[in-house]
Amino acid sequence: MKILSKSVARVQQSSCVACGCCLKVCPRQALNIWKGSYAVVDQGLCVGCGKCANECPASVIDILPGPRLRPP
Repeated sequence: MKILSKSVARVQQSSCVACGCCLKVCPRQALNIWKGSYAVVDQGLCVGCGKCANECPASVIDILPGPRLRPP
């Protein structure tokens, strides 16, 4: 059986106000503010814990499941 991929955070960039609340709670420092405009997620660091989504006052961060692979 293949290992299932992890969940990851996704920011709705057009609605993000770049407040930085998500940066403060991320245990892996997987988020950054891009040019003062919106938060971006480093998919390689994100573990999909959801802390950023819970903290976001604008509710613009979603936790998406990774692709699910079926056993052979």
